[in-house]
Amino acid sequence: MTPLLEIKNIECRYDSHAVVHDLSLRLNPGTLACLLGPSGCGKTTVLRAIAGFEPVYKGEIVLRGQSVSHANYVVPPEQRRLGMVFQDYALFPHLDVESNIGFGLRKHTKDARRKTVLQLLDLVGLGGLEKRYSHELSGGQQQRVALARALAAQPDLILMDEPFSNLDIELRERLGLEVRDILKSQNIAAILVTHDQQEAFALGDVVGIMNQGNILQWDTPFKLYHEPVNRFVADFIGQGVFLSGTLVTPDAVETDVGIIRGDRAYLWPVGSEVDVLLRPDDVVTDESSALRGEVINKAFKGASIMYTLKLASGNKVLALFPSHHDHIIGEHVGIRIDADHLISFLSE
Repeated sequence: MTPLLEIKNIECRYDSHAVVHDLSLRLNPGTLACLLGPSGCGKTTVLRAIAGFEPVYKGEIVLRGQSVSHANYVVPPEQRRLGMVFQDYALFPHLDVESNIGFGLRKHTKDARRKTVLQLLDLVGLGGLEKRYSHELSGGQQQRVALARALAAQPDLILMDEPFSNLDIELRERLGLEVRDILKSQNIAAILVTHDQQEAFALGDVVGIMNQGNILQWDTPFKLYHEPVNRFVADFIGQGVFLSGTLVTPDAVETDVGIIRGDRAYLWPVGSEVDVLLRPDDVVTDESSALRGEVINKAFKGASIMYTLKLASGNKVLALFPSHHDHIIGEHVGIRIDADHLISFLSE
């Protein structure tokens, strides 16, 4: 499949400081992607470079098979045919909803513009609100208007910079899934910048984990969680703890919770000292087990409880049990390790 967007080894700078370097990615039509990483890793700069707001000093950005950015050359944002949704919505306060959405459709006739706007309002679930002003709308409604405005020009790619961060958690989750459904129904690709892992995993077909101006892994949420390519990705994604161990066979590590076997073989010499990542879902309650852990902390999450368990060795593990397993602080509970995916790295 020919990619809709291809970024080839780009570098972006602020003054003489490179904030994005040697970054590459490919995005196919209709694919929803997320850029996820710590603050200052370059996520928004990449989005702005794709939009044409930031130049590239090295490398190239290719959109629909045409070069739109390379050294000393930038196609202006208005000529890239992209939709943009910003964190602050960027609605015009003096215009009503209909005029905000139709702002980029001034070349259309009045009737054609109104028809398009009303169709988009129905699509985003705001039918009947075309005469409202932004101050008369909730945050979620304003974000829907911003999405409808981005969709008005019929782009094949929409760029979204932390679009749900100003909303409360419940609304953010619901609106995020609704936006995903809308984009999928229109076969529109999107790149979403976010610092929220749950949001990235829920919305993205692929997710790029960024750190220090580069993408460390561009993959599906499942593979990021179960097959991280390096320690940073493993530590950044989800929750878990590292336990020291020794490689006893290519696919098994001996630790103080026993021998952990997985679904991959490592090429390191047998006897190598390694660190094994245990996720909370790898630790299963089992009262018949000789392996015990003392409950030293717990966090109720509704359907489940996250426990911090202290082992006899002094090491700690996280365990996610169904919430009807309600253990008290200081209680010793039986556990077993059920890690289908072995995630190990050579000890540092």
